[in-house]
Amino acid sequence: MIYRVMADIIVVIHFLFICFVVAGGFLALKWRRVVWAHIPAAVWAAFIEFSGWICPLTPLENKFRYMGGSLGYSGGFIEHYLIPLIYPSGLTREIQFIIGDFVVVLNITLYWFIVRKWRSA
Repeated sequence: MIYRVMADIIVVIHFLFICFVVAGGFLALKWRRVVWAHIPAAVWAAFIEFSGWICPLTPLENKFRYMGGSLGYSGGFIEHYLIPLIYPSGLTREIQFIIGDFVVVLNITLYWFIVRKWRSA
């Protein structure tokens, strides 16, 4: 039971990290200090997508699932709703590059606005 809970916690952390990578630039528009956490997070996410590596949270989650006696993601809210968002079926290298491009373009655009805002202040 504890291993399943730990795996579920890792999925939630993973999902929140992804949300922060996508939306952190918007937070940085309001709070300057967010930039120092967001830039490394966005660079890491883009690197993972472009390199084809997997985030270290994924094998850690799978290890906890295995230790808990589970082989799949069946059952529960987290498995049903969050996992398909983080681990979509049919994920290919081309889709990973599109995701990586999206992260880079979105964040370059947001930081362009942030720098303009800081300069005008």
